[in-house]
Order: sequence, then structure tokens, then C-alpha cells
Amino acid sequence: MNARSHIPTALAGAAAGIVNGLFGAGGGMVLIPLLSITGAFTDQELFTSSIAIIAPICIVSLALSAQGTLPWMEALPFLIGSIPGGILAATWGKKIPTIWLHRILGIMILYGGVRYLW
Repeated sequence: MNARSHIPTALAGAAAGIVNGLFGAGGGMVLIPLLSITGAFTDQELFTSSIAIIAPICIVSLALSAQGTLPWMEALPFLIGSIPGGILAATWGKKIPTIWLHRILGIMILYGGVRYLW
């Protein structure tokens, strides 16, 4: 990749960071469509690349926004449940055609957007 081709991917990362920092989540929902537009990743690479990009963004967002206010005990059951959920999704996700992953993500984005309008 030349320097010029890094600009769209850096802007996609910045958009994901802004969304994640403002809302505490959702950076991946922004990142996957933007990365697919840039053409920097194949369809098979989009989801795994998004996770690899979002993980550090989440850590930075947590470190800057929580600052001693994170209710660890309330979050613990969600954290514990997310481990087997992540393992199952990562295992099953490899077996789901990419077009269906895109469709599922699109439906989730639309559902979340409509839900938050009311």
C-alpha cells in the first residue's frame, strides 16, 4: 500500500474511534462498511480485521472515559457471558457465508438505529 491508500483506511479508523468513544460501542458497525468501501480488505478479512482494530479502540475508550466509574461487579456477568459467546460466534462465523454476515450486520445496524430514535 502506498501512502495515499492509507488515508481512507485511517479515516475509517478515525470514524470508528469517534463512534466508539462517544457512544461506548458501535465502532465495528461503522468500521466494517467503511473498510469494505476502501477495498483494503477482502470480505473474509473484514470481520476479523474489524475485531483486531476495535479491541485497542475499546481499551483506549475505556481508559479515558471510565476513570474509576466502571461498575465492575455489575459488568462481571456480562464479561463472563461474553467469553463463550465470542468463542461460539468466532467458530460459527467461519461457517456462515460472508454475504449473510453482511446482511445480519445491516439488520442489526438498522434495528439499533430505529430503536434509538424513539
